[in-house]
Amino acid sequence: MTTTMPATNDVNVCHAVVKSIGNDHMVLAFAETNYEMHLAPTQPVDTPIGKRIRGVIRVQAKRIDICHTGGRYVEPVYGRPRRIQGQIIATDLPASTVTVAAPMPIVCKTDGRQRAGDFQIGDFVTMGAEPGATFTPAVG
Repeated sequence: MTTTMPATNDVNVCHAVVKSIGNDHMVLAFAETNYEMHLAPTQPVDTPIGKRIRGVIRVQAKRIDICHTGGRYVEPVYGRPRRIQGQIIATDLPASTVTVAAPMPIVCKTDGRQRAGDFQIGDFVTMGAEPGATFTPAVG
């Protein structure tokens, strides 16, 4: 049985440092990693460069596959997320999303061929990600 967790649950929130903010994307760095992810902010970000920020990363998955080997990662290390692998830590059935614990939590929307209910919390998954990954700053 899949446990449903709301999309605003803290399990979805990542912690990062703002590296830069441009016209169409921002760059976030993640503690104890070399990741510098390029994401489109969903609203204006007023956090100064070099300061910490909390929020939710969202991607549109191309297809989610269960895998049994490998580690947690996002490819590439620098740039927009193109490939994600990790363990499912939450699902939102109405929104058809799964939250994957890669090096950071990422909320992944399933495509029309799949539903969040097709997966269980604890499944280790891999997927391609469509262009357009977003970041929504957390309130408070």
